[in-house]
Amino acid sequence: MDVRRADERYRGGDPAAGVESWHAFSFGPHFDPDNLRFGPLIACNEERLAPGAGFDEHPHSHTEIVTWVVEGELTHRDSAGHETRVRPGDVQRLSSAGGVRHVERNDADTPLTFVQMWLAPLDPGGDPAYEMVHGIADSTPYAVPEAGAMLHVRRLAAGERTAVPDAPHVYAHVVRGEVRLDGVELGPGDAVRITDAKDLEAVGVTGAELLLWEMAAGSLIQ
Repeated sequence: MDVRRADERYRGGDPAAGVESWHAFSFGPHFDPDNLRFGPLIACNEERLAPGAGFDEHPHSHTEIVTWVVEGELTHRDSAGHETRVRPGDVQRLSSAGGVRHVERNDADTPLTFVQMWLAPLDPGGDPAYEMVHGIADSTPYAVPEAGAMLHVRRLAAGERTAVPDAPHVYAHVVRGEVRLDGVELGPGDAVRITDAKDLEAVGVTGAELLLWEMAAGSLIQ
């Protein structure tokens, strides 16, 4: 188990423009050759956008992009013609494949916070794809087969327990509240990278929301 605290993340964004970012992995000018990825996971970014702020049109390729809104509402538009509003409880996935461009903005009058996770596909290339699941139920897994990964969303009451998936790689990210995982206390923004996870469990110290990535071992990207 490799515990990474929220205050260890690389800080980015453009605060003057209403964009604040915290990166769990090597990102942009924060290059760290020892922190490039964990299994297929290559980014886990916490983003905060002030009302009216956002990311102008920019490209992606060969990446599975999964977005989880913590509070507020995210407006998404992409070059494949999708325009959606992503709200808390929704899972959004953009498969950038051979190449796609998109815009992400906070068009509401309240602050927006979201977690965005990028995964390397098993096979690069192909055609872009888009999917959104509205109001995913607790404990309902969301599969990203293109990356050999599965996302488990857990909303825990204080004292409630949940099994951590047995897998070659598990990435646990605390969205809100406090969680104890294998005896380690975790707070909002804290994460744990677990190799060869087996027979582990997490328990809510308080009411909490937890994202668990269950990942295979063999994802590659060129």
